[in-house]
Amino acid sequence: MTATTHTAPFTLQQIGTGTARFPSGVPVPTHTDQMVDPYFRTRMPKEHQIDCLLFWPQEKGAYPGIVLLHDWWGLTGQMKDLGARLACEGYMVIVPNLYGRLGGMVTANDDVAATLSERLDPSLALTDINSCCEYLNTRTIAKRNEHAVVGYGMGGSFALRFAWHRKRLRAAVSYYGTLPQPTGDFVKNLSAPLLVHRAGKTSDEDIEAFRAAVGLSKKVETYHYPDAARGFCNDVRPDLYRADDAALAWERTAQFLKTCFQGT
Repeated sequence: MTATTHTAPFTLQQIGTGTARFPSGVPVPTHTDQMVDPYFRTRMPKEHQIDCLLFWPQEKGAYPGIVLLHDWWGLTGQMKDLGARLACEGYMVIVPNLYGRLGGMVTANDDVAATLSERLDPSLALTDINSCCEYLNTRTIAKRNEHAVVGYGMGGSFALRFAWHRKRLRAAVSYYGTLPQPTGDFVKNLSAPLLVHRAGKTSDEDIEAFRAAVGLSKKVETYHYPDAARGFCNDVRPDLYRADDAALAWERTAQFLKTCFQGT
């Protein structure tokens, strides 16, 4: 199957960009909170502060929110490009630096990336991701509690785990992430539809076992790219990048998100 011609509703020239910083695991201060607190700018926060990038259509309106999760290389320029591209589809996109607790590192070295991902505390990362959704709820240009999560590699694994961590999630998309163990709690709490892009010589038995455990009542959509390696969407890695597969996966993701948010 090849990708069809798809035109996003917005162009890159129509996308606004910005940054955000807010506490993790506690209520996110609103603009009003900051205005009435004379010590807001000088108070030393006790909680970890999440540093994020923001992308949104500049046309007046309110848009569904997407939390975009980076791969184990960190918050690279490629992830920034993906954030802007997702915003072109009509979303308010927030991209947290999941390595903020580790110094916010970015690397092109696979060994260093593997070490960083191993040092990342999964429970704290999930708390940070959840706080990103709460931050979106403070923004007037983001629709309240209309959120999805999209992740690549390491971020794809977190996207799947976050799907049962936050019950109000509208959708979760994983690019070559690791499937979580479908325990009883996972199945019970999972309500968001899942889209899973698998790469290379992954086992069909694993995905079928996952589907069986999750049950027919849960929507799990999967696509396999057997000739592609993990990281096939990374256009700055010519050893991994596969343009046709990346384009096809993007089309499938765009349609999946549209269906989950709009029901069309």
